[in-house]
Amino acid sequence: MVDVLNQVRRTVDDHNLLERGDGIVVGVSGGPDSLCLLHVLLRLREVYDLRLHVAHLHHGARGADADADAEFVGGLAAEWDLPFTIERQDVPALAREHRLAFEEAARRVRYAFLARVAAETGWCKIAVGHNADDQAETVLMHFLRGAGPAGLRGMLPATPVTDYRMLEPLGINDAGGKKQDSCILHPASCIIIRPLLDVPRADIERYCAEHGLQPRFDRSNLDTTYFRNHLRHELLPLLETYNPNVRARLCHTAAVIAADYELLSQLRERAWADSVREEREAVIVFDRVAWRALPVALQRAVLRRAVYCLRRSLRDVDFIHVEDARLVGLSGETGTQATLPSGLALTVSYDTLTVGDAGDAGPPPDEPLLWQDEPLPVQVPGTTSLPQSDWALRAELLERWDLEQIALNSDPWVAYLDADALAAPLLLRQRRRGDRFRPQGMEGHSVKLSAFLINRKVPRAWRDRVPLLVAGDEIVWVCGQRIGEGAVAREESRRVAQLRFERT
Repeated sequence: MVDVLNQVRRTVDDHNLLERGDGIVVGVSGGPDSLCLLHVLLRLREVYDLRLHVAHLHHGARGADADADAEFVGGLAAEWDLPFTIERQDVPALAREHRLAFEEAARRVRYAFLARVAAETGWCKIAVGHNADDQAETVLMHFLRGAGPAGLRGMLPATPVTDYRMLEPLGINDAGGKKQDSCILHPASCIIIRPLLDVPRADIERYCAEHGLQPRFDRSNLDTTYFRNHLRHELLPLLETYNPNVRARLCHTAAVIAADYELLSQLRERAWADSVREEREAVIVFDRVAWRALPVALQRAVLRRAVYCLRRSLRDVDFIHVEDARLVGLSGETGTQATLPSGLALTVSYDTLTVGDAGDAGPPPDEPLLWQDEPLPVQVPGTTSLPQSDWALRAELLERWDLEQIALNSDPWVAYLDADALAAPLLLRQRRRGDRFRPQGMEGHSVKLSAFLINRKVPRAWRDRVPLLVAGDEIVWVCGQRIGEGAVAREESRRVAQLRFERT
């Protein structure tokens, strides 16, 4: 059992999260974590001479429950004599507009909102209520995605807002309905702090009960179709049957890797300076002899950094891509290329290694692409993550459907298919030589898939990366382009499956 107040003080002091006189924007949802955070900061207000401002974002979802959350937070801030900002955004509409999963759009909008409130108050710190259980879930989630040391650090106690590559403006409106300027959304000195990061969720709930705090309950936290909730309610309890302390072990792992990563970062900066000959917007050129002389870990680290420099929105770089490029860099002949994510390649020259666009393709389109050569099994219902990508295919069986509404669907990344036509094995794969396709509307006639993609004006560089949904031996959806005639939902269909690509 953790003494929450003392643990927060230790976390704050160990990581220099607070200085006397700090102004802090506190993100408060109304749940136990944020309510505990606000109460603790109030108790520490005199100790650190803090100024607090409560910020709450209504996501435009969950109907009356969300309205009640906003009313609760506003009433609490008024009762505790704290200034507050409550704002509403239509996150579901933004998610549709930008083709994001709801939870990802909500995260982007929420952090942009908090950063803007900090900029408007003139304060430089934002406190959020992430706890030790959140940390364990994050580390496990990153591990399952195949993250390297940067991801396995989990969340850090303090993170500059500018470190969030996902915080690009989403066309968000301020309270007056005006579009926000990117400089307002990205104050350079703004830092996100996590004072509760070492406190388990159970102790937070106990703290709320002991101090008479009555947090709001968000029912969406029980929805296991969301990946994090699936980990929280199903996978972690299973892992606890193997090791009851698995959550603490995951947090300890994050702390160890975070410390090691600091050292690796220092070495990587030195290796970068020693091995990079040229650094341009579209190209990174390494001195081949200097790069070869680096230890293996630093060879990988600088290649990974080159990819992130050229593709700043990329979330993950797969180990296999980096390792293949490293081996080609060591032994490849002049002119040899190794494929890297998002349309990049490493090209070997006599005395240099160049990371840049593969051919003249330019950057890949901002849409689901299949970078993995091996087919991916698809479950209906279920979620299939696309490797080396922040996209996933979410499939579900519909209880009710309207053929007229299905016919009006204008989203190329959503398909409604006759579920009984989805013969096993159901796979996502890349195109193969000789593939043929029966597009909807051609009365069952088949065409060469290569010709179909050319007619659809899919750039040559990305034709091999277009995901194909294949049922048995039949291509039933050229994803983002056209449904196959054999899988069209019809009046006689007994079951209809909805398949949707979403960002994770």
